[in-house]
Amino acid sequence: MVFPFPTGLDFSVEMKEEYEIFRKSVRAFAEKEIEPLVKDIEKSNTIPPSLLKKAAEQGYLGLGIPEKYGGQGTDMMYITLFVEEVSRICPAFTVATLIHSLFSFPIFAYGTEEQRMKYLPQIAKGEKHAAHATTEPGAGTDVAGIETTAKKVDGGWLINGRKYFISGADKADYFIVLARTSPPPSRKERHLGLTFFIVERETPGLRVGEKIEVIGIRGSHPNEVILDNVHVPDENVVGAEGKGFKIAMETYDHGRIGVAAQAVGVAQACFEKTLQYSLQRRAFEKPLIYFQAVQFHVSEMLTMLEAARLMLYWSATLANKNKPEAAMAASMAKIFATEVAEKAALKAITVHGGIGVASDGLVERFLRDTQVFKIYEGTNDIQKLVILRQMMRTTFGMDVD
Repeated sequence: MVFPFPTGLDFSVEMKEEYEIFRKSVRAFAEKEIEPLVKDIEKSNTIPPSLLKKAAEQGYLGLGIPEKYGGQGTDMMYITLFVEEVSRICPAFTVATLIHSLFSFPIFAYGTEEQRMKYLPQIAKGEKHAAHATTEPGAGTDVAGIETTAKKVDGGWLINGRKYFISGADKADYFIVLARTSPPPSRKERHLGLTFFIVERETPGLRVGEKIEVIGIRGSHPNEVILDNVHVPDENVVGAEGKGFKIAMETYDHGRIGVAAQAVGVAQACFEKTLQYSLQRRAFEKPLIYFQAVQFHVSEMLTMLEAARLMLYWSATLANKNKPEAAMAASMAKIFATEVAEKAALKAITVHGGIGVASDGLVERFLRDTQVFKIYEGTNDIQKLVILRQMMRTTFGMDVD
């Protein structure tokens, strides 16, 4: 018995030749187009628009968007492999694709056909950029605690509030915004009364505020977004009024697989750089790889890396099959992979020595990036609650508060 999973068949990982062909093409793109610019991206904290344009030409911004709307399809494994391979070079670059999916997924899954036709093709082609605006100064992991409000008026809604830590806001043409449209029926039902809205950047009253400097993911900094009497028409409501919390949770379940993929890509980079350095760097007249302590570090990094990769591909496979256990697997993958990436970065710094702590050595940046991985898309501690609650719900039909 494999409790709490129904069957051992749920532990299969489905890979196919097409995936590997795609992986190789992404790796070639990342090494040719992104890697030469990594130092500049780290220093300027900006990804060149020309680079996003090249990615769009390859169809990478259309990952997760159905072909009907100009995308490459919704296969989660393709998304996973893209994020993993690009994060091996520059995790910040993948944030641009992840935030696009945080906008496109709820519209595809819950929006109207008119909304899909209007917004998704432009996002898929890279003609427009999008962001997901839920987090606030006093409500991040606690989505039900947001204070942004949307008041019903003739012909639409007036939105007021302040969003914080919104990735991609500086480039976004479109925002999907979560706001409270009615008070919760009770304290236990705080998640009710939330609704998603599409807000276009040029809408009067919307303003992208200060840039927020964070410890890692340089090249894709977040911003605050101010909404001051922003009027949106009724046709910009996404999904059923008052059911935004459910949409948000389903969206983040998919997003967590992307964060796990970022972490696996970073762990892969740390392993490769450490192995290469230990073969080239000499101490006491022989390469570092001849020292047992270094051998242990490299072996442990490889073991952790492959375990994290298997968990990542497993969660992506479950997502592709629309299994109810996919949400639990995504949270497991995020916890495990991000912690593996952190440990791999620390080991990489240890083996690299002085170069490992040099800001231009491009090793210590991975440790900074892992700290962000552990926070966004729901902190790792919150993922533990998600896992427990999902397990109790799917196996016993119980909701545990």
